[in-house]
Amino acid sequence: MKKVAFVYDDIFLRHETPAWHPECKERLTAIVRAVENSPLREALAFLKPRKASFADIETVHTLGYVEKLKGMGEGYLDPDTFLSHGSLEAALFAAGAVMAAVDECRGGEAKRAFCAVRPPGHHAEADRAMGFCIFNNVAVGARYAQKTGYEKAFIVDFDVHHGNGTQHTFEEDDTVFYFSTHQYPHYPGTGSEAERGKGKGRGFTRNVPMAGGAGDKEYLAAYREILPPLVESFGPDIILVSAGYDIHRDDPLAAIRVSGAGIREIVRAILSFRLPTVMTLEGGYDPEALAESVLITLEEMEKG
Repeated sequence: MKKVAFVYDDIFLRHETPAWHPECKERLTAIVRAVENSPLREALAFLKPRKASFADIETVHTLGYVEKLKGMGEGYLDPDTFLSHGSLEAALFAAGAVMAAVDECRGGEAKRAFCAVRPPGHHAEADRAMGFCIFNNVAVGARYAQKTGYEKAFIVDFDVHHGNGTQHTFEEDDTVFYFSTHQYPHYPGTGSEAERGKGKGRGFTRNVPMAGGAGDKEYLAAYREILPPLVESFGPDIILVSAGYDIHRDDPLAAIRVSGAGIREIVRAILSFRLPTVMTLEGGYDPEALAESVLITLEEMEKG
């Protein structure tokens, strides 16, 4: 049995963005090309995503927001987020990819899965698109995981930008823990250390802000020292990861300087908990660095 599922479909290339836009289809074609040309290819189980229903989406997003998207043609949802004629379909499959990966883990077909999707998701709020994101893929996946029998989900977000949408979705929930490392202050302006959740969710959000210029040393301290006791104390039965490779030192959109070796150690730290793990692509805007980083991730997922 192949223990790592790679979830992808060309449907994600139908999300068209303007020529200037960094969130472009070449990000995925670079990843797929790298996987196809790698010896690792033979170790992966290639899995097609499912299409999330609007009911699945509405476990996280409001009916009003979903209806707005259904009735909209091409245009900007916010200054950074473009909706093309193929975007809504791609976004439904992006969320559905995480659901399919959860099913794969739940059924014992694979214990780990990587979802190579776009549009990304972690900035999407309940009632609006934001920061290249239309639906919050990892949040939909977490709610679906709970529906299928996983009781407690732990979300790790190592994208260089704080996942405001994911945090806000679960900030009053004590069954989903949200852990984020991100450049701060930086877009979208949220993610201070003081943000720890609200109500019964107080204590189930943990932000580890990183100053511009932070690199392997700072990130490995977070993932080797801060993360493990949080996971142990929370006791999740599945981990979902917003895998944003814009932390790479070659990425043009931020000032974090993590190396490929550093990304490898971050992934190792996450996998060390030996729990079902679903990773879904968020950022990463240098195609070569992105493809290299995803291969590193898949190598570590396959090893364990």
